[in-house]
Amino acid sequence: MPLRRFEPIALPNLPGKPQAPAIDLPGLPAYAPQTGPTQNLLRRRETLSLRAVLSEGGTPIPNGLVWRLFSAVPSFDGSPSLVASSESATPDFEVAPGTYILHVAFGRAGIVKRVDFAGIKIQETVILNAGGLKLNAVVGDEGKAAASRLSFDIYAKEDDEEESHKLVASDVPPERVVRLNAGAYQIVSHYGSANAVVRADIRVEAGKLTEATLTQRAALLTMKLVREHGGEAIADTAWTITTASGDLVRQSVGAFPTMVLAEGDYVIVAKNNDRVYQRPFTVAAGENTDVEVLTSEIAQPEDPAEGPLDGVSGSGD
Repeated sequence: MPLRRFEPIALPNLPGKPQAPAIDLPGLPAYAPQTGPTQNLLRRRETLSLRAVLSEGGTPIPNGLVWRLFSAVPSFDGSPSLVASSESATPDFEVAPGTYILHVAFGRAGIVKRVDFAGIKIQETVILNAGGLKLNAVVGDEGKAAASRLSFDIYAKEDDEEESHKLVASDVPPERVVRLNAGAYQIVSHYGSANAVVRADIRVEAGKLTEATLTQRAALLTMKLVREHGGEAIADTAWTITTASGDLVRQSVGAFPTMVLAEGDYVIVAKNNDRVYQRPFTVAAGENTDVEVLTSEIAQPEDPAEGPLDGVSGSGD
């Protein structure tokens, strides 16, 4: 019997594995690899290095500096936006390229400047244009002033106007170096807390220490109410000091009030147990002394409405 021939037939696709139809998308590559971050995105922030000098060509300041770096764009509320700060002598700020506002403080001296940072590591030198001022005073002819009673106020003279002064520092003790911007200043020296006050105009130069010594025409006095010369001071005594023309200078209470008075003529009035005693006295510059008021020096009666001793308070310098 002859063999029969069978023709092959196409088998169906396996279930669950459908074939994707061919899609023609002209103009698109078959494969586009994902690109990584660019070099600019991977680059770390560069360093803005800073240092400060008092004057052009000066040596870097080794300490005492306060640096504040602000964004040139203010915050939402309009206030400056602080980016970085440091108290180092040579700070390194890692910041993004951009424009910043730099504030540098050195004692009472300071400067504000704009910094355009290109993102390239750089060291910038800030010229403060500042110097130092050291103050002291003598009493009379080279007499030494009591340092604990001596202080200074420093005013900046603005626009070279006689009356345009801005307080820069107050109650500065003698021999302290005050760091200031270069320029003109008025110095007010107080010796004690009464009327011994002198003024002087000083100019501070960049990169230099300016030393100034003022002369106080005054003296330190200690007052006592006694029954006889060299006797024991009477306690609970109220004191009033007036000029020879009657202007009130100082009031105090105590057995031994001590105060500094400018040279000149005064009337010293002591009140104890409703009795009033007085004597004239002349203050000579630099001649510190004890002033005795005797109980025999009874003052002439005054109109109570004009009595200078009402409301006496205080305890001297």
